[in-house]
Order: sequence, then C-alpha cells, then structure tokens
Amino acid sequence: MANSPSGDSMLDRLVRILDAFDQHTPSMSVLALARRAQIPKATMYRLLDEMVSHGLLSRGKDGQVTLGLRLWELANRSAATQDLRKAALPFMEDINQLLGQNTQLSMLHEDEVLIIERLSRPGSVVNQASVAGRMPVHRTSMGMALLAFSRPEAIHGFLERHRELMLATHPNFRAEMAEIRRNGFASMDGYIDEETTGVAAPILDLQGYALAVLSVVVPRGSATLPAAALALRTAARGISRALGHAAES
Repeated sequence: MANSPSGDSMLDRLVRILDAFDQHTPSMSVLALARRAQIPKATMYRLLDEMVSHGLLSRGKDGQVTLGLRLWELANRSAATQDLRKAALPFMEDINQLLGQNTQLSMLHEDEVLIIERLSRPGSVVNQASVAGRMPVHRTSMGMALLAFSRPEAIHGFLERHRELMLATHPNFRAEMAEIRRNGFASMDGYIDEETTGVAAPILDLQGYALAVLSVVVPRGSATLPAAALALRTAARGISRALGHAAES
C-alpha cells in the first residue's frame, strides 16, 4: 500500500483510525478522530468517506463518527471465537443463573484481556467488563488467571515487556502465579472497584495452557466466593471438553 509523506502506510493509518475508538470513547468528531489517530485533517476527511462507504465507520447526523456495523459482522466470522462462544454459552448461562452475577468469557490478546462475551444480570454488582472491551492483565482476576496458565515463554515475554508494572502491583508475582495454578482459579479484591472481588478460572487446552478464561465479579467479602470458584472451575472444564480438550485444572 502507498506510504504517506511521513512514511506510514495506508494500512497503518486505517488501523490507527479504528484503534482510536475504545469503550470510553465510542464516538467522536472528525477533528477529534484525526488528532487521536495522528492523521492530517484533510486526509482524515478523505479516508472517512471511504471507510463510511465500506461500512467500517458510521457518521451520524450530528457529525459524530462511530465504528461501523461491518466491523461487527467481520469480527463475528472469526472461527476461533465462534467455536469458543458456542461451546461456552450454555455453561455461562448456568453460571449466570446460579450466581446471579454478570459472567464474562475472555482471552489474552496483545498483552490485554479481551472480552469475547458477557451475560448481564439485573441487580448484579458493578462490573467494568464489556464485549469487545479490553482490560489490564495486572488488575483483573481474568488477566492473572490467563497469565498463570500461559506457556512459560509467554509469561517470560510478558514480564520482559511489563516488568516494572507487574513488580509494582504484584511484588510476589511468582508465588502468586504458583498459587493460582495450584488453586485452579484467580481472585482479586478491589483492583477495578473496591467493593468487588473478581474470580476467574481458565479454560485449558490439551497441554494444560489457557485458551480463554471464564469469570464473574461478586461483592467483596461475599460468602459465595468459594462456590463461585468451584462453579467456574467446573464450567471451565466442561467448556474444555466441549472444545475437544481433556486437560484437567
């Protein structure tokens, strides 16, 4: 693809435009988008017209720009996430009904926790997770469970890239990883919301490494925490079997 005078390719610019949107900023003006994507205003207007015509972006009557439905359509064609969601949904529905709390299915992607699916529950506690949203590894039970059950080289690479952050927030990191692997689940109090505790159990492949993670958020100090951990572990094993994996946590 042709490069701009600054040296970045058309694909680089398109990815920056799409990456400018997140769960906290789902819409913005064209000028704000140009600033966030670091693209000249004139170029932004031209690219916007093309991306809107392909359904990758949408522009409202108020001039606000949002991600287009075509992206949702393309993302839902992913075989990996389709198979995972199909296998996980019956178990997620059981957990959702049993515990009465929002239930999430997540994966580790580009050093962040990517939310694949979420089942909401009226009256549940505060939960910051949202479908297609990303959350930090070091501040979530989801991220710590995924990391603990990652391949050794993946853990090493993550630490190399984020050593200062991890050591600041988890000074006993290796002991914590060992405890999560021993228990088969991770729980974290108040990192995202001080009144809640996140609980997460990994969905394992044949080698015992995490494919994804199943999680809930319960009130901090809740007596249901042991039951939640047990239910999540049981459901995670069921999802592994449904995917054709027989690994035990």
